[in-house]
Amino acid sequence: MADTGTPPAGAGSPAGGRYGEQVFRPDRGGEGDRIDLGALTYDDTTMARLRALGAGPGWSCLDVGAGTGTVARRLLAEAGVAEVVAVDRDVRFLAEHPTAGLTVLQADVTTAGFTAGPFQLVHARFVLMHLPSPRSMVARLSELLAPGGVLVISDAVDLTTDSAPPTPYTRAMRAMWQGLRHTIGTDVTQVPHHPELLRDAGLEGVAAEIHVPPLLPGSPISRFWADTWERARDAMVGTGIVDDDGLDEALRHLAASDRTGLSPGMLTAWGRKPAAP
Repeated sequence: MADTGTPPAGAGSPAGGRYGEQVFRPDRGGEGDRIDLGALTYDDTTMARLRALGAGPGWSCLDVGAGTGTVARRLLAEAGVAEVVAVDRDVRFLAEHPTAGLTVLQADVTTAGFTAGPFQLVHARFVLMHLPSPRSMVARLSELLAPGGVLVISDAVDLTTDSAPPTPYTRAMRAMWQGLRHTIGTDVTQVPHHPELLRDAGLEGVAAEIHVPPLLPGSPISRFWADTWERARDAMVGTGIVDDDGLDEALRHLAASDRTGLSPGMLTAWGRKPAAP
């Protein structure tokens, strides 16, 4: 998924591919619109959590894998933070919306050459799940925090497809996660361990929550999944779990008002760097 979709700032995956290359290419028409459908679904939840954690006037913030920049711009406009550095490996969508206080940085946060900060807030949504070593990334992001600063990470968590009754929708979801894992290394099975990674990085006050948006016909999240499946069709069909006809049936299932299903949730975990003595 992406910021929920964002093209993440990440290293190559064990599968040999990277988000935004074989799948979810930013130069494919409509990719920015797909990312914005995820933003419409999750931004209110994200902003409520960031503000509850204290994001506000005077804060310097880093938004990793910032996508189209919706969270970065809302931090400036609604929370009144002093500045946001929005970093991504591809910044074409960020560059379309210049905003006072927003610094757009094309970079790969996972490289040793990335130096920035310190920040009162470091935020990464739908990034770690696409990386080969979430533990290393959490440790890296923690180093960018100022004393007392907070790291907030959000990723997809699949709570339903293993135990849900088999339907065209659940088969498509299984095919999507398996296909993305085989092509670009996406692994949502490790997302429930995010709080542990934050604690191991030395952060305090670690906690987590899950938001599961309702799947309603025509809603942003339903449209997001429909577009995501179309863009990941080759990877999904390649698993053998669904064929093209099965995926088309799942798309009809997603749009039907008399069908039900649970979207994957967004798990958000956070922790704070100990204050200086």
